[in-house]
Amino acid sequence: MTVPEPVPEPVSEPVLLPPHSPDCYGCGPENASGLRMEVWRSGDEVYTDLVFQPRHVGAPGIAHGGTVSAACDDLFGFMLYVVGTPAVTRNLTIEYHAPTALGLSHRITARLERREGRKLYLTGSGVRADGLLCFTSTALFVVVERAHFERYGLLTGHPGLDRLSRGEGRAVSGSA
Repeated sequence: MTVPEPVPEPVSEPVLLPPHSPDCYGCGPENASGLRMEVWRSGDEVYTDLVFQPRHVGAPGIAHGGTVSAACDDLFGFMLYVVGTPAVTRNLTIEYHAPTALGLSHRITARLERREGRKLYLTGSGVRADGLLCFTSTALFVVVERAHFERYGLLTGHPGLDRLSRGEGRAVSGSA
């Protein structure tokens, strides 16, 4: 008698997430000076493969620390699709472990470490394609209502916030 092979758990295919808005500095496809990040969800994590360009220079050949920080902050914003609610950055910390070189691919990942009421504790890292850890990041985001954003201007053209406000944060679809 033969014993059947165990059936492996289904593997969650990465899903491309929509940009926060067309002109978002981090992920907006229409922002010529932005990072133009494409962000994917895989399980409970989000990630992007980002190559910092010469326009992102700080020291010669190295991405500006503020640009690295912006990439982390924007990626943390994509965790809101996983959590399913709008939130804002309360604090953001970056630890630089090695220079973040221009022209090389970096996989930046983010995940929710824990949630305490309205507080979302997030962690992330940036690893070069050759495996070198270049930076780690932590953030505290605070859940807010849509009205928080309405105080600061028009919300047209912000599909990410619209999706979260309609409670569609967890139902993001797409394909790899």
